[in-house]
Amino acid sequence: MPEKTLQIIHGYVDNNGVKIHYAAAGKGPLVVMIHGFPDFWYTWRHQMAGLSGGYRVVAIDQRGYNLSDQPEGVENYDMRLLVSDVAAVVRHLGEEKAVIVGHDWGGVVAWNVAFYVPEIVDKLIILNLPHPNGVAQALQSNPDALAGTTYAKVFRESSPDDPEVFFGMPMTAQTLSSWVTDEEAQAKYIEAFERSDFTAMLNYYKCNYPDVWSGQTKPRPAAPNVNASTLMFHGLEDTALHSDGLNNTWDWVDKDLTLVTVPGAGHFVQQDAAELVTNTMRMWLDARRK
Repeated sequence: MPEKTLQIIHGYVDNNGVKIHYAAAGKGPLVVMIHGFPDFWYTWRHQMAGLSGGYRVVAIDQRGYNLSDQPEGVENYDMRLLVSDVAAVVRHLGEEKAVIVGHDWGGVVAWNVAFYVPEIVDKLIILNLPHPNGVAQALQSNPDALAGTTYAKVFRESSPDDPEVFFGMPMTAQTLSSWVTDEEAQAKYIEAFERSDFTAMLNYYKCNYPDVWSGQTKPRPAAPNVNASTLMFHGLEDTALHSDGLNNTWDWVDKDLTLVTVPGAGHFVQQDAAELVTNTMRMWLDARRK
């Protein structure tokens, strides 16, 4: 289905007083998609178009972004709350389980949904966010992987008012959307980021990103294994999340694991290689449909 003819229905879910916006298309088994930084629900437009013929695809705005609520305080971006937002969406839509899809921070959330609310996870799809054990392993063993996280240290320690906080640039709707290459889409991104809360975006890092630079923080316990069929995509040109983090993923997934690496694609693989990602998702899901 071409993106321009895709019929989108918008809605809201209340999670203990925090309103989460979602965009939905199609009918069938539920697929919930979670974006990362800096992004919003529209990042999944190609995948929504490709899956909506056989699935009910719901893409959320995470708290702090676009049309979702933007609660004040770092504590309101704790991972447990981000996970509960996803669980609230699944419950609100009347389903017991869903395919959970996440990219970047949405990938972190998706992993944690699978770790701590496994009863709502039918299958798991992750884009450019290796299993947390793999990320930790890569940061400990590969200096290039650690060097690629410098931006996160800046985000943890800075405010949106810092004129160089965003990769040497100020944090504005325009700079945040500078990675979007399609002009029509970029205009939508600028509008979405003008509605978003930049402090909230940085709170994801301040609340959840561990200090991996000082050497003074105790190592975190190993993350649990996942008991769900898992599909992973990784754009190999990603400079923030090194591909070494993919090593040994099979040790932490107890069901079937499919790993798709994409040369030439960067961090936003769902847009850089939209056709490959969409077609692979559809084929993979169809093959496992009960």
